[in-house]
Amino acid sequence: MVPAPADHGIVFVRTDLQGKPAISATADNVVDTALATTLGANGHRVGTVEHLLAALAGLGIDNARIEVSGPEVPIMDGSAAPFAALIAQSGVRDLSAAKSFVVIRKTVTVREGDKFATLAPSNRLKVDCTIDFRHPLISDQSYSIEFSDRTFSKEVARARTFGFLRDVEQLQKMGLAKGGSLDNAIVVDDFSILNPEGLRFPDEFVRHKLLDAMGDISLLGKPVLGHLIVFKSGHALNHKLVKQVLSDASNYEVVRAHARDMQQLDLELADLSGVLAPTAA
Repeated sequence: MVPAPADHGIVFVRTDLQGKPAISATADNVVDTALATTLGANGHRVGTVEHLLAALAGLGIDNARIEVSGPEVPIMDGSAAPFAALIAQSGVRDLSAAKSFVVIRKTVTVREGDKFATLAPSNRLKVDCTIDFRHPLISDQSYSIEFSDRTFSKEVARARTFGFLRDVEQLQKMGLAKGGSLDNAIVVDDFSILNPEGLRFPDEFVRHKLLDAMGDISLLGKPVLGHLIVFKSGHALNHKLVKQVLSDASNYEVVRAHARDMQQLDLELADLSGVLAPTAA
């Protein structure tokens, strides 16, 4: 992770390839959402970007150059915590330019069967997430949060990705998930958690899905001011929501604001969210 100037955005650079091709972290560059979010441009790809993107978004970082010496971001322990810790250790630099935000102006919802994802007006980033995998350990979990760098690091960053033992075994037979282990994911069988240390949070599963969603919506390209509601959603539906928001310019507005302007912007958005926010589904 390398510092970048104002309006640079988040850009991945494949340092292992000739010419060191760059791939911007934007919705237009999403090329795959099966199991993880993969970005691509001009035939070059970088996969499993969502945990690192969530760390950057959760800590308020909107400009960075991410150098990757391979086709996938390191999985680390399956969470965003190692990335957040490295960022905290390195420190963050404030830039002199006004910060840009994607401000959600109209409620947008996408559905797929009984699953849905919504972005609605709000004067800050709020996320409500619900999952139900019809499994004794991963059923009907919900978690809500209003984001700041402190709440992200304390309540979300450490939540790890998870999978079912039967799926891991099948993937490995197909030559995939070769590095998958109990060191970088929670693995459950039909009745129990196989990781000897157990869970980091009683509801770690839903917290990780919230983390994934936050990384996915960061592909709007700028920090988001809106209320994200995801119900049994995954990478594909999250991406569909981002594309739907961007499909109509009346759904959102890009606002530039210095710190001195934020109080006025906050008041304007509080008014807007009070009028347009949906009732609970």
